[in-house]
Amino acid sequence: MFEFIRTHQRLMQFFLMIFLAPLFVLGGLQVGHFGETATEVAKVGDKVISQQELDYAVREQGPQAAATPGIKKEVLDQLISERALNIEATHERMVPDAADIQAFVLKNFPELADPSLSKEVRAQRYADLARGQGMTIGALEAKIVRFLVQQRTSGEIQSTAFAPKTVAVRIADLVEQEREVQQIAFKTADFTSQVKITDDMLKSYYNKNLAQFQVPEHAKIEYVVLSADNLAQLATISDADAEKFYKENQKRFTVDEQRRASHILIKAGKTASDAAKAAAKEKAEKLLAQVRKNPAEFAKLAKENSEDEGSAAKGGDLDFFAKGMMVKPFQDAVDKLKVGEISDVVQSDYGYHVIMLTGVKPADVKPFADVKAEIVTELKKQAGTKKLSELRESFTNTVFEQADSLKPAIDKLGDKAQLKIETVASVTRKPDPNLAPTVAYNNQKFLTALFADDSIKKKQNTEAIEVTPGILISGRVVEYKVAEQKPFEEVKAIVRDAVTQDEAKTLAQKAADDKVAALKAKDDAAGFSDAQTISRAKQAGFNPAVLQSLMKADATKLPAFTQIEVPGVGYSVFRINKVSQPAAPNPASTTAMQQQLTRVVAQQEMLAYVEALKAKAKVKILRPDAITTPVTDSGEGDSK
Repeated sequence: MFEFIRTHQRLMQFFLMIFLAPLFVLGGLQVGHFGETATEVAKVGDKVISQQELDYAVREQGPQAAATPGIKKEVLDQLISERALNIEATHERMVPDAADIQAFVLKNFPELADPSLSKEVRAQRYADLARGQGMTIGALEAKIVRFLVQQRTSGEIQSTAFAPKTVAVRIADLVEQEREVQQIAFKTADFTSQVKITDDMLKSYYNKNLAQFQVPEHAKIEYVVLSADNLAQLATISDADAEKFYKENQKRFTVDEQRRASHILIKAGKTASDAAKAAAKEKAEKLLAQVRKNPAEFAKLAKENSEDEGSAAKGGDLDFFAKGMMVKPFQDAVDKLKVGEISDVVQSDYGYHVIMLTGVKPADVKPFADVKAEIVTELKKQAGTKKLSELRESFTNTVFEQADSLKPAIDKLGDKAQLKIETVASVTRKPDPNLAPTVAYNNQKFLTALFADDSIKKKQNTEAIEVTPGILISGRVVEYKVAEQKPFEEVKAIVRDAVTQDEAKTLAQKAADDKVAALKAKDDAAGFSDAQTISRAKQAGFNPAVLQSLMKADATKLPAFTQIEVPGVGYSVFRINKVSQPAAPNPASTTAMQQQLTRVVAQQEMLAYVEALKAKAKVKILRPDAITTPVTDSGEGDSK
């Protein structure tokens, strides 16, 4: 019960405030991330989805999501569906209450369910849980509400979904069906020597595939980055400054007193009857008498009698814990003990404890030498942030007012910030997925400004753009190239290879077709590989697409012959010799299949239900352009 306690140190004041008063907004995602004046993208009933909310949801998909084609449309549709569900849930009184959310949290996050933890410790763990997912407590609670609404709704639909057993039996039989096959391969590579290429064939392929032979729009750019991290490296922190910080923040470097105890718990919770409590107390008092008579037997008696599953196996040992980590009656009793002393019977919300104090670690302050490097790093970071604030306005004004060059910014701030002009070629309008998102110029907001008309035509500096907190960048186009078609002669060799492959593949396909026709006219097993047994569960090394085609091939008359494309290789002709079916339906497979089919039916019904709710809510897309505008790192949507 106490096994998690020793890993936590500081406490918060409130435990799962959601248990006291719901902090979520029934409208769904409106949990404090977005302002009331946000640009409206869509309306679901009387609920609004803002540009900021949409951009936030896109960024939640991952660092490369913004560059994924169609991602905004998909995310917006998901937000609309969730909003429509929440509206219906509110109308039908299906919105989860505080007890529902509490049950969900304790079931899915067992580290919060330990009954021995104080409310403050639980609150700390809950806050850490939210923070670990990059959320506030309110945002996490809203996410839980959203999930529970969908789960409850889908559960209602799931309970009515039905898949006939006869269908499940038939599909289960197909899944378990085995086929004995042989093959002859017709590889594309084996036919390349037979290909005859003409210039007309090459030019025809080139003209039909012009997009393959284009150089995309790109630019060579210069840019300058003003970074708090770089400024931090320039900061000099003296020993005196570090020692001053150490003395002014002694509490931060102090390790509080920790106590180690063992206990025997006889459970009797709040809801236990008076008789049960009396019996538990009587048993605890008998155990107290035994351990006082022979303290050396404490661990043995704890193993045999304690009802704290977490510590009983360890002789009741709870290891070291800081003040406040235990429930108050337990903590108060421990604080009064000396090492080796045993408490009276202590009652808590969990029952009756017999406690022995086994060790004390006095409060201690970490030596300055041990924390000096940590202090210097923090002071440098503070200095870098402060310096960035001091230089921000000057940097912003310089790149804007002297917009035809970045050199004035270097001349003005170079010594203070060690700025330098960086150059990079082949930059495009979209972030390069092969570069880390942290590369300053590989940022959609910056690239949008860089490829604006004024920047391209006049080669002027962009404004100073904060691509991430603490990093400002300004750049300019040095050379710009429009998308251009590569001339035929330049790519002729590439075209020849492509045409050769296409023609060789056609020859391989024809050879395979001819072989199938010959085999259907007269069966001949010559040239085939050794027989292999395959099934949908037994791939035998076949490409999944080939396996699927083989299992679907008509085998009503055996031997059966079929020609199948083998991706990246060519074609193969297969001889199906035998089809084996289970002697009787496998009950386990049939049950599993029926469950899967029921889930599929439920999913389809759920989709249909959500579409009906969206129609009922009279969804309006207020800004169609919102699903095509870039997502900026600042979280602000573009408006037109």
